[in-house]
Amino acid sequence: MSPETNLTQKPEAQQGTQVEATRARPICLPCTDIYERGDELLVIAEMPGVSRDAADVSLEAGELRIAGRVERATVDGHQLAYTEYETGDYERTFRITGDIDADHIDAVMKNGILRIVLPKSKQASPQKISVKAG
Repeated sequence: MSPETNLTQKPEAQQGTQVEATRARPICLPCTDIYERGDELLVIAEMPGVSRDAADVSLEAGELRIAGRVERATVDGHQLAYTEYETGDYERTFRITGDIDADHIDAVMKNGILRIVLPKSKQASPQKISVKAG
């Protein structure tokens, strides 16, 4: 990645105040790929079982937070008697260094894959500077 814009996972020790979970479920780190080109960053996160309505993406104070809730599957007319398969929710935070055009961020959830396009602001985009003879 270029030095102008960098995306790094925020270390657990620096996550600030602890919040109390309201659901007694495991929290999973979604597997994530991050791509960069001159004018944008692309973040792709795997969150199987998360619907569009249950996904949450926010960018605040240079931190990109990705979260998703997985609802337990139910079978109409049946009550759960025994289970070995446990689902969990997803959460991951990245620190972004560099200017992102927050008004044009695009996030799409499809088939458990979250794609987030973070366009760089014009001032953060790499620019060719011509060198003149003195």
